[in-house]
Amino acid sequence: MGSSRRDAVATLIRHPLRLTGLATVILAWVVIYLAVQRNPWFVFTEHAFSDLGGALAANPAFFNNGMKALGGLFVLYALVLVADSANKVEAAGGAFAVIAGLFLALIGFYPSGITLHAFVSLWFFLQTDLAIITWGLGILVSGWRGFGAVVTGIGVVGPLAAVVVPWPSIAVLEAYCIALMSLWVGLMLRLHYLRLTTSSSAYVRFEER
Repeated sequence: MGSSRRDAVATLIRHPLRLTGLATVILAWVVIYLAVQRNPWFVFTEHAFSDLGGALAANPAFFNNGMKALGGLFVLYALVLVADSANKVEAAGGAFAVIAGLFLALIGFYPSGITLHAFVSLWFFLQTDLAIITWGLGILVSGWRGFGAVVTGIGVVGPLAAVVVPWPSIAVLEAYCIALMSLWVGLMLRLHYLRLTTSSSAYVRFEER
């Protein structure tokens, strides 16, 4: 491993907040899995994940508190995205992610069965998709065309499939969306690593432009 790669790994280790995105997606799957295990009535192809925090749930507080914690982690990650942005477009994508994190936390405060639940759930996914598209465009602006095209593609194709495909249940659709978010977070971590191992001329913060 070259010195630049060792330095990049060391930087990631020294700045654990950059790993909050990865922690968020891992914790999301863990919370959902454990909540399903606590509620044997839950059927993946019939229900929504939010039902695990509703009146039918054996322990709705577990799922709802998990959403609050996930929202807080996602906001931290979004702030890291703003700090690491290479241009104003990427910074805007980070700002959209902050809003998405707030709506994710609100899912825990307004669980299934409460009037505002559908609104906060929908806006979490919409804001996250907006963050992905904007960050993808920002990556394109910064000169990383292949990477930017992939990220932008995730943000564009993802919601189109969500609308066109006849999903058997809300939970299946939500799992698809969370999988796309997990892929995006993984790509962003990879992008940050690549930028750290590339010459500084390829990664100039927008304040210096």
